[in-house]
Amino acid sequence: MKRKSLAGNACPVARTLDLIGDWWSLLIVRDALEGIRRFGDFERSLEIAKNILSVRLKGLVERDILRLVPASDGSAYKEYVLTEKGRALQTVIVALSQWGGEFMFEPGESGSVMVDAQKGKPIRKLELLSADGRVLAPEDVATKRAVEH
Repeated sequence: MKRKSLAGNACPVARTLDLIGDWWSLLIVRDALEGIRRFGDFERSLEIAKNILSVRLKGLVERDILRLVPASDGSAYKEYVLTEKGRALQTVIVALSQWGGEFMFEPGESGSVMVDAQKGKPIRKLELLSADGRVLAPEDVATKRAVEH
């Protein structure tokens, strides 16, 4: 079954999911944010088939989430590094991690937690804030459709 493209959709959530909506792509971005750069390292970390990893990495490069660069150690290998667009997905990854930590584990079950790399302390839970600094609940947020010119 062919997937329908959401690239032209007016909703930014739909467009974003069209770009990075499968779990492998987000897990690759997660690992890249942790410093993984080489194909083999992604393969080992994710325990993913080479053909699937190859397709996902190619797509992330084509979509300007990752770029392929010469290996940092001067070897003949290539490495994948996050672009600015890719690095900006960190907030999405953190939000998913915090939501999952809160709702996807049984009491007493251990999981990972994202921490401040300098201090080693868990990072503060993300909140939605209004322009004037108020914390917003779901009922305080609405979607306003952009007017086309």
